[in-house]
Amino acid sequence: MRNTLEHSIKEYGREAGFDLVGITTAEPFLRDELAATERVRHGLMDGLPWYTEERVRKANRPKLLLAGARSVVSLAISYLTEEPGADGDGPAGKVARYAWGDDYHKLLKGRLRMFADGLPERVGRPVKTRIFVDDGPMNDRAAAERAGVGFFGKNTNILTPSHGSWVFLGQVITDLELVPDTPLAKNCGECVRCIDECPTGAIVAPYVIDSRRCISFLTIELRGPIPVELRPMVGDWVFGCDICQDVCPVNRDAIQSLEPAFRQRHDFSAPELLPLLELDDEGFSRRFQNSPIKRAKRIGLQRNVCVALGNIGDKRAIPALARALVEAEPLVRMHAAWALGRLGGPEIAQVLESAQVAEQDRDVLGEIEAALAERD
Repeated sequence: MRNTLEHSIKEYGREAGFDLVGITTAEPFLRDELAATERVRHGLMDGLPWYTEERVRKANRPKLLLAGARSVVSLAISYLTEEPGADGDGPAGKVARYAWGDDYHKLLKGRLRMFADGLPERVGRPVKTRIFVDDGPMNDRAAAERAGVGFFGKNTNILTPSHGSWVFLGQVITDLELVPDTPLAKNCGECVRCIDECPTGAIVAPYVIDSRRCISFLTIELRGPIPVELRPMVGDWVFGCDICQDVCPVNRDAIQSLEPAFRQRHDFSAPELLPLLELDDEGFSRRFQNSPIKRAKRIGLQRNVCVALGNIGDKRAIPALARALVEAEPLVRMHAAWALGRLGGPEIAQVLESAQVAEQDRDVLGEIEAALAERD
């Protein structure tokens, strides 16, 4: 009878639009709590002020998140969609695949609520639940691993045998007493491709990320200047990064998503960069409505665009960067100066020197001086 209940719940999860469903207990994730606490204490999570030891403890103890918790239903949905064709001929950047379509938070939360609300009918009694996506205090990867949905890759992503790491995770904590699934007997073996291919060296050891060096952190979460020494390594990524997933052998034959909401919107996979420097707040909000890209904010995205243009080296970017150097916010001006210094050309020194005369911000002046010195 108990197995019939677990089977019914998993079937219901797939009917709700999820690709994978697993079950685990609500017992603490003690190994994961210890590992995350160590990362905080060693400064590997610096720059994420909300990621505290208290949050780590809460995230790894489901019973602190729901009184009477007994089980966690872990659900996953793929976002792997078809590769889009090229769009436009100007210099273009790269966006992490998860942000090509609509904002997944809204979609996942809606489906998780529908799933949770339907559980009482499935089990024949009232059910207490609490749902989580990755923006809440719940260790979704630890739950997914213990529920047998996937296993930890050395890049800290959950790798599923069928859909690779291209999955969004959701959790439903419940007071139902359910038979847990068995974790997968899989691991990465000797493979270290993700470690070797990370341009910034952010994967400092298997299963350990230094967030301060991660391109996803630098282009999304970081609100200040991108460290000068890391800018060349960011390449043409303007929002997030997929390098450690692109090189992962588990992802080679991953099943594609059937969810239309995750298909590419406009040119989001490889946006033309020069028009992005022209956006004001209203234009940014309109272009990226219901998109994860809004998380970077307009100024953050334009900062990233400057870095990408400096790395791409397309001289067609000079006029747009020159305008940004005098018209944009200080953070964008800083990175525009750096990009111009990288581009070179006889007109660059004149552009930088002209901006230097009128500039009042000390940090921007420092970037202009460094760009000019780079040319000497």
